[in-house]
Amino acid sequence: MTTTAHPNVANSVGLAEFLATSGTLTLAQRKLIVDQALIVLEQNYAHLPLKVAMHAVNPVQRLRVLRARLERQTDATAEPEWQFHRELSSTFHSVRDLHTNYLLPAPFAGKIAFLPFQLERCFTEDGTEQYLVARTVAGFDGLAAGTEVTHWNGTPIARAVALNGAIFAGSNTAANLARGLESLTLRPLVIQLPPDEDWVVVSYRDETGAAGEIRVDWQVTENLPPMTDVDELSPAAAAQGVDLDSDEKARAKKLLHAPKVVQAEASGGAVAMSAQDVPTTMPGVFRARPVATPSGTFGHLRIFTFSVDDPDAFLAEFVRLAALLPQNGLIVDVRDNGGGHIFASEFLLQTMTPRPIAPEPVQFLSTPLNLRICRRHADDPTGQINLGPWFPSLDSSTETGQAFSCSHTITPVDGANAVGQTYHGPVVLITDARCYSATDIFAAGWADHDLGPILGVDDNTGAGGANVWTHGLLSTLLKIPAPLDAESPYKSLPNKANMRVSIRRTLRVGKLAGTPVEDLGVRPTHQHKFTRADLLQGNVDLLARAGELLKEQPVRRLGVAVAGTTVSLDTVNLDRVDVYVDGRPATSLDVTDGAHTATLAATGREVRVEGFADGQLVAARKVAS
Repeated sequence: MTTTAHPNVANSVGLAEFLATSGTLTLAQRKLIVDQALIVLEQNYAHLPLKVAMHAVNPVQRLRVLRARLERQTDATAEPEWQFHRELSSTFHSVRDLHTNYLLPAPFAGKIAFLPFQLERCFTEDGTEQYLVARTVAGFDGLAAGTEVTHWNGTPIARAVALNGAIFAGSNTAANLARGLESLTLRPLVIQLPPDEDWVVVSYRDETGAAGEIRVDWQVTENLPPMTDVDELSPAAAAQGVDLDSDEKARAKKLLHAPKVVQAEASGGAVAMSAQDVPTTMPGVFRARPVATPSGTFGHLRIFTFSVDDPDAFLAEFVRLAALLPQNGLIVDVRDNGGGHIFASEFLLQTMTPRPIAPEPVQFLSTPLNLRICRRHADDPTGQINLGPWFPSLDSSTETGQAFSCSHTITPVDGANAVGQTYHGPVVLITDARCYSATDIFAAGWADHDLGPILGVDDNTGAGGANVWTHGLLSTLLKIPAPLDAESPYKSLPNKANMRVSIRRTLRVGKLAGTPVEDLGVRPTHQHKFTRADLLQGNVDLLARAGELLKEQPVRRLGVAVAGTTVSLDTVNLDRVDVYVDGRPATSLDVTDGAHTATLAATGREVRVEGFADGQLVAARKVAS
């Protein structure tokens, strides 16, 4: 495969040229957009009470003020369209919720503004913070990878990142800085306003220490399309937990910096992006490879996104890849993962623990409109979405005064435990502040079920805990099943404008049961400061630290093969195994390292073997018989 730029990149246009083609909204269309924003924030937004209390904001009042101001305008005196977009975007950003967004209309939807390089933060041995060029677009030779950026339009780079992060606010300080850094060079225009400047002036120091300065123009092009249509009613759309900003940027990074991955996805079949990689049918989702560290050689399985339509296929590919990696330790790396299908994220947890998985429960805000939606879909004959579990508590909330519905899981409990444990070595999870939504849910489930250490590049995840629905999906829910709800408050938005809202908030299980994920996130058990070597040499120091954490844990093995009434076992670091047939106890035997045989009194559909060490359940495996 060649490494030439994707046609979208080659055919990009300057920012000023793009903005000259931007459309105009009439005053009536602007009023409609604000009216619909008021409905979703007042009647659908699950985190509104939390955000008002935690961040001292009042987005509903801001919208009312904007609506009143529009009433005093005419089409002739209306403010410029960019000013309207800025005010509405700022109102949505004020709640610091990357699930709850105003999505800009055409021509911004589907476009990205970019500079032809990407920056990353790292630290020197003495703890000094640096911002280095991590990668560049093919054909751009203005800045080399490893170049240190010192100033941005004359502003010291650390301050520029912080100021930018305050505009595109995340749920915590770490998330703010991560968003601020990414948005310096890459902006999905569907969710972020175009840059104010047509170009930036970058001051830098190259690897020899020589100082320099370069002017780089902003470019605009079409982004790669999303994997899921989130406006059309489907199980995948209803179970979305995704930060659109991160999802758009992940696709943009593939477009700009990994054209080989885009080609591989288009070609189909299993491919390996480098010689050491295990070939995968999902190169834009997974990267699996063995990595040598000073502590030993372990498996490294990167999960770039949970944005898939088929969570069962996603689970099967993860299981297949993990089985082809070293079995003495697995590094699960979800950095930069903005989430996606909640089923996909929670289905993975079972594969790395012998204990049952309890998916995170979710709640609706108790409002008349949420009640109306749940009543309509309490028994949905289409099978696309079932809101029946939440309906009774919402229906009684007027009498009980409950602010939220009862909590129930989105992810099916059966699906979260259908496969069971498939990887029996120790595991470690790597996170950063760009982890969000379904990835936050995955990290929370990892911690709540005590799968293993969590190694954080930052001191928290992005702290996004919700199921997110679009205005388009909400509108659809009052149209089907037939007959159409003639009194629906949702009106079609002009020029492909849209909105997203946190519709159901997620709660932790286990020791932190009932604690919301939103704004709190998941703190790592161990932290690693990203180094220059990590940035330029394939995460070498980060993976070495992960290897140290894996080496501290015992390596176990539980191989199971069933032939009729004979169960063949291969065990390491276990002292007892219990065998169940179709959920009923069949036999138990003491074991040492090596091969063992158990004889069953009767056969069944499924054999489950549980392995113990010092009386603690430490391994399990299911086998169809």
